[in-house]
Amino acid sequence: MQDQLDYLAKRASAGKLSRRDFMGKASALGVSAAAASTMFATAAKAASHKKGGDLKIGSTGGESTNSLDPATYASQVPYHNGRQFGDTLVEVSPTGEIEPRLATSVESTPDAKTWMFKLRQGVEFHNGKTMTGEDVMKTMERHSNEDSKSGALGVMKNIESMKVEGDTFSVTLKNANADLPYLMADYHLIVQPNGGMDDPAAGIGTGPYKVEVDEPGVRHMYSKFANYWGDDGHFDSVEILAINDATARTAALQSGQVHLINRLEPKIAGLLARAPGVSVQSTPGRGHYVFIMHTNTAPFDSTELRLALKYAINREEMVEKILRGYGSVGNDMPINAAYPLFDSSIPQRMYDVDKAKEHYAKSGHDGSPIILRTADGAFPGAVEAAQLFQQSAAAAGIPLEIKREPNDGYWSEVWNKQPFCASYWGGRPVQDQMYSTAYLSSADWNDTKFNNPEFDAKLLAAKAELDLEKRKALYSEMGHIVRDEGGLICPMFNDFIDGVSDKLVGWETDPNGELMNGQVTRKLSFA
Repeated sequence: MQDQLDYLAKRASAGKLSRRDFMGKASALGVSAAAASTMFATAAKAASHKKGGDLKIGSTGGESTNSLDPATYASQVPYHNGRQFGDTLVEVSPTGEIEPRLATSVESTPDAKTWMFKLRQGVEFHNGKTMTGEDVMKTMERHSNEDSKSGALGVMKNIESMKVEGDTFSVTLKNANADLPYLMADYHLIVQPNGGMDDPAAGIGTGPYKVEVDEPGVRHMYSKFANYWGDDGHFDSVEILAINDATARTAALQSGQVHLINRLEPKIAGLLARAPGVSVQSTPGRGHYVFIMHTNTAPFDSTELRLALKYAINREEMVEKILRGYGSVGNDMPINAAYPLFDSSIPQRMYDVDKAKEHYAKSGHDGSPIILRTADGAFPGAVEAAQLFQQSAAAAGIPLEIKREPNDGYWSEVWNKQPFCASYWGGRPVQDQMYSTAYLSSADWNDTKFNNPEFDAKLLAAKAELDLEKRKALYSEMGHIVRDEGGLICPMFNDFIDGVSDKLVGWETDPNGELMNGQVTRKLSFA
């Protein structure tokens, strides 16, 4: 059936099939009206795109230590690299639905414990090898292995077994999880030949563009893959330039050196929006700018000290002065109203000098400087945010010392290694994935070193809970635990602010991540 649907989609994208005819033929194949409508809209959109041209992206988050190994992706340039050469089994749409990629359909047993992914046939890797179910299973096995240090390790912990039968890849979980398809959309889980077991950094995938130049910290060049299975990816080539300096990145967009930039600084977004030839795209979502404390390292192993610092930060001031209105106040948990099953009744923590003083005194801290590490590349305005934090903490008698680190090496040598630093998270589509990635005690990306058995137990229970109200209650309890006991200071949720050349068309608002959740090179085209 999938071959027939692909044929219909290609005819529609070529303008040879009307919407009415497409809907009728798709219905005859057993496709629902909603799914057929989405398929036709996608095909029609593809028909309107102009093919060709050389796209250039200026991105922060590039380091000389970057690798093409998807397991290692922790900053923006590697993330965008993966979007060029790789595909995951499924993707999350801008409206929050699961979309097929290398899997054409997803089904589960009634208890949501076993999930079956029907694999797309005839997909070719950039090395000429045809993708098989074994490649998919080996990919998942590699990211489930502790030695891989994969950013997806936390979401793979619940997998009990995997198998391939014909064109179906099946996953059986230790505990039921109704959100499992969302976890499979994790951007680290790019399917590679033999799962990347042979050479994980080879940059060989099934994506619309293949690697031509790999110069970590400088640039990455991709060319259109002639045998790509999909209809997206409209450019002849894509070049990703590592431009960590925000001023240089903005200048590159204005001069036409690049067509797209990420992480536009809020303080200049309004000015740039008035400049000729460019537009500013601001998208509210789940991204958040944070300060993270290792709860297993002194002095941050004291709950009282952590609470003192949480009360000593002025969130409203940061949203006003750092985000300039492009975001909202955080509440020391990684979840906001953009997530399904969010509990809006959790009390908002406010800046409170008296409570900060009280908890600081209870902590018994010796008054020595508390070192907070930051860098311009941690998030837009990170240095200024750290300085504001220093000032508001000083009012409570808490001695913060700001140590400014270089951008190059920040994500490999500071984040997840130093006990107190500035960082960011792009968020995840569902609460389970966010918590499993960064707050489960055994997660490799547990960057606060949070180890709370009660939290782990509730997370496990929430995965298996199919009653939405009960799951919401569990998530609420987990939010309270992280907020009150964790090492996360989350003063603000940021909008994704991107700069876009007027030479491009097809922009879609996508709350899942910056630059249309990394899909700009697949969905945009030159006018």
